[in-house]
Parts: sequence; C-alpha cells; structure tokens
Amino acid sequence: MSFLDRIQACNRCDLSGFIPFVADQQTIGWVRPHFAEHLAKADQVFMVTDESVSFSDALETPAARSAAIAAIAPDWVGSGLVAKLRKEIYPARKTWSGTDHFQLDRALAPLFGVRAYGVHLNGYVEKHDGIHLWIGRRSADRRVEPDKLDNMVAGGQPANLGLMENLIKECAEEADVPSPLAATATPVGTVSYCFETEAGLKPDTLFCYDLVVPEDFEPRNQDGEIADFRLMPIQEALSLIQTGDAFKFNVSLVILDFAIRHGVLSPDTEPDYEAILGGLHRVSPLPGTTQ
Repeated sequence: MSFLDRIQACNRCDLSGFIPFVADQQTIGWVRPHFAEHLAKADQVFMVTDESVSFSDALETPAARSAAIAAIAPDWVGSGLVAKLRKEIYPARKTWSGTDHFQLDRALAPLFGVRAYGVHLNGYVEKHDGIHLWIGRRSADRRVEPDKLDNMVAGGQPANLGLMENLIKECAEEADVPSPLAATATPVGTVSYCFETEAGLKPDTLFCYDLVVPEDFEPRNQDGEIADFRLMPIQEALSLIQTGDAFKFNVSLVILDFAIRHGVLSPDTEPDYEAILGGLHRVSPLPGTTQ
C-alpha cells in the first residue's frame, strides 16, 4: 500500500447520503437520514425538514442546546445509535477559532457530523544515524484500534481547555512527560481528514506538535491506554505504514506529515509527494460545502 493510499483511506465520504445540520444559520455538521428521523421525534429540541436539521427556535443559546442534547442522549444509547457515552465533552464549532454553537459528548460527534479536534505529539530523539520516534502500542482493551501503534502522545481535544493545556495533560497521563519538558513542544501545524463510519461522518482536525526528548528519557504510560513504548527509526515507521496495518489509522498521517517536514520524504524520491501534501491538509467537507 502506498503512502497516498493511507491518506485516501481516511478521506472517503459521500455527502449525498447526509443532511446538513444547521446552527446559527451555518452548516456545522451532517447527519444521516436515519438519525434525522430520531431527531424529528424530539420536536422540542430539533426542527427536521428534507433540506436540513436545526435546533428549535426556543433553544437560542449554546448552553440551552447542550443541555437539551445531554438530556436525550441516553435514549440514543438505549436505541443502539451509539454504544455508550464517553463522558468527554467536545465543542461543536465551525472552526477551531470560532465560538461554540453547542457542546456534546465525544461519542455523539459522528452522529451530528461535526468536526472533532485532537492533539498529537511526535516525541523523537536525534541520533547519529537519524531520527528515532517514540512509538506507543495501544492497549488491548481500547475501543478504537486495540493493539495498534500510536504516537507517543495523542488525545481528543475537549471543550473548555486550551490546546497546549490539553497537550501537557495528555503528556503526563500517556507518557509521564514532565510538564516543563512537555511545555517545550512546538506546534507544527494540522492534519485533517473526513470519512464515514457506522455511526456517521468523522471530519477531524489534529493539531500536531514536535518534541525533542533527551536520549535518556523513556516514556511510561500512566492511564492504561498504552501497553508499551518503543524507540523506532523513522524509516522503519514509514516501512510499517507502507507494508501493513500496524498503525492506528490517523497516526500514519501524522507520521507522514512529520517525515515531510523533516525532509525524510522528498519530492525527488516520492512520486506522490504533492498529492500526499494536499491529502494531509484536506479540510473538506467544510461547513456549507460538498465533497
């Protein structure tokens, strides 16, 4: 499988099978018709037409909308629309710098097709023979991609928490990175993608960070999410991305972004270089657009 195949696997969706979800006169998500039928039953919360789904006019504020969704979300668990609530609250906004239209449990984000955000950290060591990445292996009990390889630190971005604040928290929980060291991580850009899942649409943006760690540092997981860590040459990581499914789906994209920025992948040697660059930063479907 080529690097470009990995990117294209994270960018498969057909918006013709979705209905726009509108808040404050803006399309901020996409819902399947089956879910829209469930929303239509809660007519005190949602207005459903053939063209769009929106909130009832009575729910004018983000707080009121958030409370209304939280009140009926357990019914969606009972009906099988979602396996269980994650008890992590995500913001629903048009862009990261925008204001919240409402907030919702992490598990509900694909149902509404709203953009979810996360932070991913490339922890690496510069050795005489090149760059080595600290790679984690996800625990066998993970709901998503158990036993797959992961970045040294990665996590979803909850509401009401700054990006760096969240990154430092995740660094402590996932890899026992001291806060002063974690605070030196450099923000290096984003990776975005969108694909369909059984639950709905998953448009995600990952804020990526690089952190050079001392050679004598060894990450230690504190929250049970990572089974073990390994310091891996970047070329070995790229080979694993090409030859199998060892990595969690979106981690491959973060590593490819890292490899391009550090000159490990070059336009002289990688025939799909331009397409890879474009695919890593694909924010479509933006609210109000089609794929």
